Amino acid sequence: MKLLEHLGTTTQEKVLALIADATKQDGAPPVAEHVLLHLRYGGDKAARHLIMESGEEVIGYAHIDLTDEIEGPSAELVIHPKHRNQKLGSQLLAEVTKIAGDRLRLWSHGDSINAQKMAENRGFKRVRTIIQMRRSLNDPIADINNSIEIRNFLNGIDNDEWIALNNRIFNDHPEQSSWSNRDLDIRIREDWFDDKGFLVATENGKMVAFCWTKIHGGHSHKHANHEETHAHDPIGEIYIMGVDPDYSGRGFGSAITIAGLQHIRYQGIFSAMLYVESQNESALKLYRKLGFTEWGRDVLYKISGS
Repeated sequence: MKLLEHLGTTTQEKVLALIADATKQDGAPPVAEHVLLHLRYGGDKAARHLIMESGEEVIGYAHIDLTDEIEGPSAELVIHPKHRNQKLGSQLLAEVTKIAGDRLRLWSHGDSINAQKMAENRGFKRVRTIIQMRRSLNDPIADINNSIEIRNFLNGIDNDEWIALNNRIFNDHPEQSSWSNRDLDIRIREDWFDDKGFLVATENGKMVAFCWTKIHGGHSHKHANHEETHAHDPIGEIYIMGVDPDYSGRGFGSAITIAGLQHIRYQGIFSAMLYVESQNESALKLYRKLGFTEWGRDVLYKISGS
């Protein structure tokens, strides 16, 4: 195994290919979106990369974040589907633990049985759960409260106000807090970005809520050179939704989410998804009211006693 501070172009491409193959096999990415974005755009300078190779192929990868001095280091691991059930995951995790120490936190995306067993066997316990929810857009979508002003996000005009609002709403959130213009710009440059699917609610000209949508899949591609080009059924995501705490309880969350769902449906898409913290009862209540049900879970593990 090799521990790297920076991935060269060739290794970067191999790691991204490994992640893509694992995503196709498992139905869920093995790393978080912000990690994948950093990998695509040259890597996070504060991250460490643990590479497991077989010949010229990268068969295992761990992304290690050592920057959180309060909560402790975190890591996300993946083994190529063709090389699983050979105890390689346990070997990779053991090496990550040596590097990160006894305060290591470990993400499992999809909450698979194998990940549960591996974490438990290494002395980890669950400390955080994120729920993925979905709903069909063939079913009726509620009407929007017409008294609430909703418009599209204006790139280059709304950026600073949106960042301030986002950071206010998600002040204590592990991934969504303390965003900068660069965090926003990276996502705006992504192929999936559509300003028409980035909606904001205002009152007297002030931005008080937003719903950022995202479309996954539907683009023609092929998994191997010999295959015919094909496409997966697309799904729309309520990517980020938030309401200024001073305006909570006034229907902004419901209205802006409904607007997001209607936008997704207008694109000819028939299914929607979102992620929500398992302890966020108010959000869970809202999403269930809007027709969402649980689909899957991502789990954060921490070494017992740390």
